Amino acid sequence: MPAYLDEFIIIALAHFFAVASPGPDFAIVLKQSVQQGRANALWTSFGVGLGILVHVSYCLLGVALLLSQSETLFTAVKYIAALYLAYLGIQALRYAKPSSEHENMTEHTVTESNWSALKRGFLVNALNPKATLFFLSLFTLVIEPSTPSSVQLFYGIYMALATWLWFSLLAVILSKKNVRHFFQLAGHWFDRGIGVIMLLLAIRLVV
Repeated sequence: MPAYLDEFIIIALAHFFAVASPGPDFAIVLKQSVQQGRANALWTSFGVGLGILVHVSYCLLGVALLLSQSETLFTAVKYIAALYLAYLGIQALRYAKPSSEHENMTEHTVTESNWSALKRGFLVNALNPKATLFFLSLFTLVIEPSTPSSVQLFYGIYMALATWLWFSLLAVILSKKNVRHFFQLAGHWFDRGIGVIMLLLAIRLVV
């Protein structure tokens, strides 16, 4: 592994800046943290981390090369992702109804199961073309073809774990009582904001 330390450092730095930049993953973890609470947001973060393994898997299997050379296939993935983000945005806007502070804190939110939270995080990341492009770049431009598959797998597992830990940290911070209270004071405006962000991300994917 020391022979590939330089390559790993480049990958780790690139991954950090990619995962820290605002995008669908951040938006969904923020939404779940405020609306559903810490436990739900942590399961969502776990789902986001699992989604990373999807990108790693198709890169190791060579599907990334197929995606990069097939505009039709990549466009199909892009539209599926845009539709899912648009669906999340519309759902957020549908439930963005003004209510009293007490209702915001209790009745406004329907408790979601851990499985639903995990699935939501997983789909947002696995269907994210931004992540597809990122991993495509890593596995074709940064990682040398001579790098053993076992080392490449290690890179992938590291990025999945690092993503999970990063969003878990965000979930812990964003689900703090005072932070949730701040957002929930104007819950319907928060819902509308998240809804609009999701729709804009969907439009951005398409155009």
